[in-house]
Amino acid sequence: MAEKQTLQKPLPKRLLHEHLAPYKYRFGQACFFMLLTAASTAALPFLLQPVFDDVFTTNDPRLLFVFCAAVLSAFVIKGFASYGETVTMTRIGQSIISDVQNRVFSHLMSLDLEYFHKINSGELLSRFTNDITLMRNSVANTVVGIGRDSFTLVFLIGVMFYRDWFLACLSFFIFPAAFLPIIRIGRRMRKVTFNAQEEIGRFTKQLTQIFQGIRVIKAYSTENYEANRAKLQIEKIYKLVVKTSRVRSLSHPIIESMGGVAIISVIAYGGWQVMHHSRTTGEFISFIGALILAYEPLKRLSNLNANLQEGLAAADRVFEIIDTKRTILSPLKPKHPAKVQGRIEYKNVHFSYDPKKKALEGINFTAQAGKCIALVGASGSGKSTIINLIPRFYDINAGEISIDEINVRDWEITHLRKQIALVSQEIALFDLSVFENITYGCEDFSKDDVYSVAKSAAAHDFIQKLPQGYDTIVGENGVSLSGGQRQRLAIARAMLKKAPILLLDEATSALDTDSERHIQSALKKLMVGRTTIMVAHRLSTVIDADQIYVLDSGQIIESGSHQELLQLNKQYAHLWHRQAQGLDS
Repeated sequence: MAEKQTLQKPLPKRLLHEHLAPYKYRFGQACFFMLLTAASTAALPFLLQPVFDDVFTTNDPRLLFVFCAAVLSAFVIKGFASYGETVTMTRIGQSIISDVQNRVFSHLMSLDLEYFHKINSGELLSRFTNDITLMRNSVANTVVGIGRDSFTLVFLIGVMFYRDWFLACLSFFIFPAAFLPIIRIGRRMRKVTFNAQEEIGRFTKQLTQIFQGIRVIKAYSTENYEANRAKLQIEKIYKLVVKTSRVRSLSHPIIESMGGVAIISVIAYGGWQVMHHSRTTGEFISFIGALILAYEPLKRLSNLNANLQEGLAAADRVFEIIDTKRTILSPLKPKHPAKVQGRIEYKNVHFSYDPKKKALEGINFTAQAGKCIALVGASGSGKSTIINLIPRFYDINAGEISIDEINVRDWEITHLRKQIALVSQEIALFDLSVFENITYGCEDFSKDDVYSVAKSAAAHDFIQKLPQGYDTIVGENGVSLSGGQRQRLAIARAMLKKAPILLLDEATSALDTDSERHIQSALKKLMVGRTTIMVAHRLSTVIDADQIYVLDSGQIIESGSHQELLQLNKQYAHLWHRQAQGLDS
């Protein structure tokens, strides 16, 4: 996980500068509507003074009509302005959240493979759903509320000071005392919300693991165990959500109590003045009207602080992703070779995932263009690591990897990866149609090209038998297909890419012998004219390789053709004889 840089930066300022700036003109329009709303709201208590002091004392019907028309106009203006401000600010708020969501997703797509190996998919899912939803709700309420209620409060306070500056000071000497505990409540709210979101993230991670491993759960009859684990996590979330609600509601009794004290103080002092004829009834009622109207936006603003803190806690987790830096980058002046032959060379390559343990140590070999290189050895010997370093999924610690005598670090990353087709035992199919899965990531193809590669991959016949043929949706990760069928679609996709380099990472290890026989035939067609580096567990799949390298603990301990390695009578020969006897398959 990246360092929490967002904790050291003012998140509201980041949101304003990085995401509100593009909408500044629309925000100005919203502010105009807010000013109209605030002015029309403040006009209502302002008009109460002449109504009581002039209209009711002069008994003039025309004056009554004028003031009734003025009050109606204020309400109509307020209604239309409120509509304009709400719609405009909602659009701004939702646009900001959509921009953040797109930014997070785009940034995630650019991050190194190592990041996705370190963070659980359930945790990422939680940030994209729970955290973004919390941000969306917070922005929708806060952005609209802060502007509208702040302007309204300013105008109403202006009316109060215009009517009686001493009563206004008396009223607002009491209210600021409420804000110190409200600020403390807001900080506590942010902390509690952050903890709740962390627990929800853990629960989402737990659910993801359970759903992915449901077959094992059923096989080992651990349904009750998993139900109890889920119950404990749900209980934690329940307690934190209740605590969040309790903290959020703490501002209500504070504001209500302070509001009561302020209003009673004003009524007592103002009423005494009216009784002693030092103030008119209209002035006093106008002041009280403004004070009561100011009480509601003030109360809403205190609640908005809790909403804002919830959103900031969620934004903290979201911006943590945005602030994660890529380490594998294209050089400032990348190379784009027009024609790639596919000659791969490893020169004294060292690499480790963990500084305490080396994964590769002093690897040297050359794969000539169009030839097939096989990597064999025990699990954890470094075979797949060698595969992962060619497209720069990871960067080496020392040494050099070159393609056509150009260091892979000097290539533009996208151009480098376009030269490589990958088929692994972990088949990645998306919840799209068969046609879309075959063409995924490929460019410049026709339908005939797709049908041709499907036939070469021995996939065309079974595709034709599917309910909608090539338009059949394969389901999440190709769940509706067998292992052999998924593998054949992956091979067809690799064929369509027409890349000069082919990486096969135990592409047939998860298949039965019959399926493997069909896949091997398709693979041979795929390998024609391509530089191939093949990782295999079953040695029967590598006997035709031009060169075989045997790895142990991150080092090459033997190399040669199949026959040469058998004649050496060392580890490869030992593995071959064990597999031939069925002792190690």
